Amino acid sequence: MSISNFTDFRVQEFIIFGFPGFQERENKNTLFAIFLTAYLLILLGNLLILVIFAFDEGLHIPMYVLISSLAVVDIAISSTTVPKMLDVLSFDNSFISFGGCLTQMGFYLALVTTESFLLAVMAYDRYLAICNPLHYPSLMNNRLVLKQIACCWTLGIVVGLILVGLALRLPFCGPNKVIHCFCDHSSVVRLACADIVINNYMGLTLAMTVLFIPLTYILFSYIKIITSVLKIKSAEGRLKAFSTCGTHLLIISVFFLAAAFVYISYRVPGTSADVRIMAAVLQNVTPPLMNPIIYCLRNKEIRGSLVKTFRKTRILPNTRSFTF
Repeated sequence: MSISNFTDFRVQEFIIFGFPGFQERENKNTLFAIFLTAYLLILLGNLLILVIFAFDEGLHIPMYVLISSLAVVDIAISSTTVPKMLDVLSFDNSFISFGGCLTQMGFYLALVTTESFLLAVMAYDRYLAICNPLHYPSLMNNRLVLKQIACCWTLGIVVGLILVGLALRLPFCGPNKVIHCFCDHSSVVRLACADIVINNYMGLTLAMTVLFIPLTYILFSYIKIITSVLKIKSAEGRLKAFSTCGTHLLIISVFFLAAAFVYISYRVPGTSADVRIMAAVLQNVTPPLMNPIIYCLRNKEIRGSLVKTFRKTRILPNTRSFTF
């Protein structure tokens, strides 16, 4: 049968299978509780960042503009994948329309790409602030930061459109079971009834570009930052700086290494599907969950702004004796 004939049998919907090794109801309920709790905390933490940023004009500076943009992307990434995953785990509603699946895939690819480059921009901002503090105000301003953020989003949208466009040209005549918790690009494309060599090569090329270019720049920036920190005479100052850099690099490592493992695992025979899917889920959940803590709640200026915001909304008593 020719490819043209396959298009007459295009599947109308996909089945999100979830974790192959966790199909029992008890296991699904446990995963549902864990991911629901994580999702609610992601929404709470990142929305709190956006509220603080909106209420406190003193935070309208490049660093916090970037942190707020990261919060938006984190909410978007988790909201693109987690709700459907919870639907599958709790209600066994595994069906998703063909258009819905490709839309989820496109949004996910665009958002992950955006976050990858946004993390690189944030590393560059910290590099300038720490290594060139005197020139920082002239090198970084809100207008430039907004342009950089727009470039990150543009790159993300381009990557998403390219891969979804290539997927749309493929005939899907069955099977339609996606062995994943959401419509992951590789999991969906491999269900096509045609040669997917072009899709695989393009997907791998873009994935490695999206991962390694920002990661290389991030590592370069933090090497420069650490070199600068080593010159600090105060042991307490060095310890504080290393603690901050270490937590930043830990979450960045989870994001990039998990993504790299997912892409590479499809090309390594014998890799456990459950391990691959869990790595993808951790990439979606862990950074958005931890970023509000790392970038904000450990930041004295943010904590002070949080107290002021709560006092304005009368959540906290307006007393000078209160300390955070």
